[in-house]
Parts: sequence; C-alpha cells; structure tokens
Amino acid sequence: MINIAVFASGTGTNFDAILENINVGKIDAKLVLLVCDKPQALVVEKANKANINTFVFNPKDYVDKLAYDSAILEQCQKNNVDLIILAGYMRIVSSVLLKAYPNRIINIHPSLLPAFKGKDAIKQAYDYGVKVMGVSIHYVNEDLDGGAIIAQQAFNNEGMSLEEAEKHIHDIEHQLYPKTIQKLIKEGI
Repeated sequence: MINIAVFASGTGTNFDAILENINVGKIDAKLVLLVCDKPQALVVEKANKANINTFVFNPKDYVDKLAYDSAILEQCQKNNVDLIILAGYMRIVSSVLLKAYPNRIINIHPSLLPAFKGKDAIKQAYDYGVKVMGVSIHYVNEDLDGGAIIAQQAFNNEGMSLEEAEKHIHDIEHQLYPKTIQKLIKEGI
C-alpha cells in the first residue's frame, strides 16, 4: 500500500472524496499527510477530525517559495509519502518538490486542458462561451497546468448557468479523481 499526501487550500471537497474512497477500499492507499497553505481552511479541520497528520503553513513566514517547499518536502519524507495529490492547492509547486517526486505529483484542473489554465478556469471557459466543459487530471511539471494529461472527462454545458456548470464539474471531479488515483496505483504510478 502506498502513502499519499493531499495538498489543499480550501474547503477540501476533493480531499473528502479521496478519503472516502480510501475508507471504503476503492483506493489502495493510506492518506498520511495533508499540506495546507491556509491555516484557517476547512480542510485542516477535516484532516484533524480524521486523525491525519497535517502540515499547515503561512507562506509569509518563509523567505521564499523554495524555503517553504523544502519544509513541505521534509514533512513528505518524514511521512514516507509516495504520491502527492494536489486538490485545490492554490500554489505553484517548485523544483524542490518536482525533483524529489518526478511523475509522482498530480493535479486536478476544472477545464479541458490545455485550454483555460490557471485560476478561475470554469468562469474563463463559461465567459468564452464554450459548448463543452470538463475536468483534466495531469502530472505536475514546471509549467502552470502544463504536465502530461492523465485523464479527462467532458460534458455539454449548453443551457447551463455558471453555477450549474460549476456543480457539474465538482461532481465529475469527485468521481474521476479517485478512479484515476486508483488506476495510477494499480499501474505502479
């Protein structure tokens, strides 16, 4: 069984989906660490309630990104993390982590990459008027939302409000991410 760390910055809905799938045996892994850059984030409370180790930090307490990513790496090594899963983590991962975990850091993004990278991707796609929206899971590399795509799922969003499209995307994320994580584990990452 592999050890995973989830990196998140907010409410932790993908964290919930991953943990639930681990608990019912649909993901053959142990969630050993939550990394969060927002001390007041709801996901921290969820991890504490589930007795999962947490590393919560304020980026302003570090001289730069390399310093806090080095502290994160230390926590990952201390917890024997095999795979890092970004789930609403609103920071760009530096070379410190990328070198330590090559092809073992994955991210979920609420658009059909390579379109609509970065923040507010759902709104970007909606405002652009696309007729098909979706979710992408990809490996993390030096480029923002630029790593190789592992999985995607699309849907026709014609006639949907922005709120309806957002809800549909989150529903897809909560199904696709756990399935993709398990597939990677079965394939030996």
